[in-house]
Amino acid sequence: MRFTAGMTIAELLRQAPLAALDNRLLAAHVLRLSRTQLVTRSLQSITCDEARALDTAFARRLAGEPIAYILGSREFYGLSLLVTPAVLIPRADTELLVDLALERAAPGAHVADLGTGSGAIAIALARNRRDLQVTATDISAAALEVARQNAALHRVAPTFLQGHWYAPLGAATFDLIVSNPPYIVRGDPHLAQGDLPFEPIDALTDHADGLDALRRLVAGAAPHLRAGATLLLEHGYDQADAVRALLWAHGFAAVRSWTDLAGIERVSGGTRPASC
Repeated sequence: MRFTAGMTIAELLRQAPLAALDNRLLAAHVLRLSRTQLVTRSLQSITCDEARALDTAFARRLAGEPIAYILGSREFYGLSLLVTPAVLIPRADTELLVDLALERAAPGAHVADLGTGSGAIAIALARNRRDLQVTATDISAAALEVARQNAALHRVAPTFLQGHWYAPLGAATFDLIVSNPPYIVRGDPHLAQGDLPFEPIDALTDHADGLDALRRLVAGAAPHLRAGATLLLEHGYDQADAVRALLWAHGFAAVRSWTDLAGIERVSGGTRPASC
């Protein structure tokens, strides 16, 4: 559709083609108004430049582009995080992983977030627990740049390292390791649906059976976990049994899974016994 100069905010919201929430989010973003101001200034007219910008924003969304990429941000764990097509869009499901990590991290704990992407997990941990010493890794330099910007935005200072999973950690050991790795099976039809076609494919799928990254994370954990330390992994809706089996096979104790708000087993983990 085309918006025209002179139409009021109320008119553009009535005529906008998306769901009401998306209409308000895009209008507020383009017009640089709060959602409250969209109401209080509903009779304000839009300019030619604003009409063109609205056309562009709505066309992008109608083409399927995730609204988070159009807005350039997404809320996660109460924090507004910058997002670009270089990073996975943070999901509410992953907040469970943050909850579990915060509960299990002792004062002053050393925590590693592997495959940090936008930095969502690492920054949420560092922002909510200033005592934690957080290290975050990612193989993507572009993703780490977004993560560093988010860290600066929220005035926290995790250590960011580039590399694949444990590789950049050297001989460092931690009290807690967390990760939300790619776990969608290669060729899964969901990869062609919704926001996923626009997100970085390597952050979504391991290009295998969905368990490849999880296997690597479990198998490589022991040298980087202190005695009694915990490994927490987010995984797919049907992968909890397999991840628990991996943890048991590699000598982890107190292995269990936790459910998200939908009642789905979303995170599994265990501790490294002192005898390992």
